[in-house]
Amino acid sequence: MIALVDCNNFYVSCERIFNPLLKDKPVVVLSNNDGCVIARSEEAKQIGIEMGAPVFMMKEILIKHKVQVFSSNYTLYGDLSERVHKLLETFTQQIENYSIDEAFLDFSAIKQKNLYEYGVQIKSKIQQCVGIPVTVGIAPTKTLAKMANRYAKKNQNQTGVYLLDTQEKIRQVLTWTAIADVWGIGDRHSRRLTGMGIHTAADFVDKLPADWIRKNMTVTGERMLNELKGIPSVQWEEMMKPKKGICTARSFGRLLSDKKDIREALANYAASCATKLREQQSCGGTLHIFIQTNIHRTLDKQYSRSITLQLPVPTNSSIEIIKHAFKGLDIIFKPGYNYKKTGVMVTDIVPDKAVQFSFFDTVNRQRDARIMKTVDLMNNRFGKDTVKLAAQGYSKKWKLRQERLSPCYTTNITQVLTIKI
Repeated sequence: MIALVDCNNFYVSCERIFNPLLKDKPVVVLSNNDGCVIARSEEAKQIGIEMGAPVFMMKEILIKHKVQVFSSNYTLYGDLSERVHKLLETFTQQIENYSIDEAFLDFSAIKQKNLYEYGVQIKSKIQQCVGIPVTVGIAPTKTLAKMANRYAKKNQNQTGVYLLDTQEKIRQVLTWTAIADVWGIGDRHSRRLTGMGIHTAADFVDKLPADWIRKNMTVTGERMLNELKGIPSVQWEEMMKPKKGICTARSFGRLLSDKKDIREALANYAASCATKLREQQSCGGTLHIFIQTNIHRTLDKQYSRSITLQLPVPTNSSIEIIKHAFKGLDIIFKPGYNYKKTGVMVTDIVPDKAVQFSFFDTVNRQRDARIMKTVDLMNNRFGKDTVKLAAQGYSKKWKLRQERLSPCYTTNITQVLTIKI
């Protein structure tokens, strides 16, 4: 049996842990630069706030219903996510961290006879130790576990746990689940299947021949069919696969025209890509640098350009990647424009043990590796950007707009919650 543990309204729940006054009140969390809604409490959903809605179009409803609005605090959310995942590891040896707020747990080696009670224990432990409410769906396959979790959210509010341990229960959930809500069914397949009279997961299993599914939905669709029938077919991934491309690109908190400010932003984005490469023990061989103005400001002059740079030797050194990113910016930058966004993408990624060096390479790579290792150790211990390169600067004119940012309660000693007695 497999369990899917999913944190409920995760970003909102993170904010509520340290502010009990937010309980039972409508709460939303905004995207980068406080642009759109990316998380909603149940109360916010009930008053009609849509996911992805631009916040400037909702001022009336936010004021009318006294909605509590927060900028996205990814430092806080990431730390609490790590705490939840570490706690889940105490319940089983085989776990797949599917996303920041979801994880699959393999119960095949669990000796606990009552898996429903085991799910209740997991939910209770996370609530007690971290403070995040979760829902647990348990079933023979990953796809069915996803459906059991969703069913528990919608129909088992009191317990938040649902176990698909009989054919009758599986059939009930298959009939209840709309085809568009099946894990792995995209919009295109959903529209096509609905047009063919396939409205539920049960219809998918009962009405479509396996040959048709394989021909029209490839092997992915065939795996989905097996999963819905209770036959495990989706590969288990205990370790995250190394990324084939790493990108850091963000809009500035305000328009920038000074090349110095844009260089500082680009240096930070390049350093972020280098850090991610080191985390997965990889090196990148190609850089893509781009810069662009705001296409929505029709009165401004518009300009957008990118450039691709082949690195002499694949690297994960922040020093090298920043240096080459600056070379790219020097080529594509044009003065006299109000720039909105820049970014770095690293491709041609290879394992750091498989780098092909050049006979004419003059970079002291052993020295750079020692520097990067020390920087990573310091930042992991004392917080992000505690140590950084001078090129990353301190002006922060390019920083995201985060006017409603909550404190980093768990990662910054100066922002730890204080209690007056």
